[in-house]
Amino acid sequence: MAQNEPKGVKRGVSSYCYDKFLYVNMDMEDMFRDMYDMGATGLEILADGVIEGYPYPSTAWLDKFFALTERYNIIPVEYGHWVESRLFPDRDGTVEEQAEMLIHDIKLAHLMGFTCMRTKLGVIDETLSPWTDWREVIRRALPYAEKFDVRMQPEIHSPTLLKDPMMMDYCEFIDKEQTKFFGFNIDFGVFRNKGVHTFPGQDPNRPLWSEPEDIVPLLPYVYCCHAKFYDMDENFDEVTIPYKKVVQLMIDNGWDGYLLSEYEGQNKDNMFHVQTQLRRHHVLLKNLIGY
Repeated sequence: MAQNEPKGVKRGVSSYCYDKFLYVNMDMEDMFRDMYDMGATGLEILADGVIEGYPYPSTAWLDKFFALTERYNIIPVEYGHWVESRLFPDRDGTVEEQAEMLIHDIKLAHLMGFTCMRTKLGVIDETLSPWTDWREVIRRALPYAEKFDVRMQPEIHSPTLLKDPMMMDYCEFIDKEQTKFFGFNIDFGVFRNKGVHTFPGQDPNRPLWSEPEDIVPLLPYVYCCHAKFYDMDENFDEVTIPYKKVVQLMIDNGWDGYLLSEYEGQNKDNMFHVQTQLRRHHVLLKNLIGY
């Protein structure tokens, strides 16, 4: 694994960028080779799409994963998974069932070397407010997260706003539990200020995006981010998100973590288009971060 990673903002990639191609016309080594060529060291996986035999991978597959991370200087950063509140067709999962699956993922993430989890909670409305009993599920998992040194993070994704009441609920929970093992993955799509779509019944007075400054008070709770991008131009600029301002605020406030590229633009079915967009994105990040 990569050694002597610098403090501060660092570059990585989410396997979501390759989800149309992985195990179709790319294998895991192709993905790691592509990351290595871009100088991206941090990795996010979507567990059920990358891990063969998930949630019970074989020893042989794990050995291959460890060997490839070593070969290509890759650091496992974030393990993407879901808290399965809707696993059953006729009922919600119980708190006990969800906690049991969450704890299993914590142990597997730790075994694979990940230190963060994108813990996707079930949602109940258009603004992605979490399932009602999320506190109890997370509370039951916290001792395991602490024991195995893995930080759970719901993804804060558009159309959620960084000043929504649900964000205050999360912060209050963190402060009450006095934990560093629950926080946020802030998806940069929340800052998208061009080409934003409304959802049915949206309050016309509700802002369509969060301002870059809104991230600052949340940074102590943020361990890595989805560096979402939709359209990289030929000048290596993302044309829908104010990247320069957001990243500079993170640098100025001493944030230490990974920006994990996550492409969600058009032509996502075209592997060569995705790879071009991804490489342009890493030129942008390198220009902003400095390495």
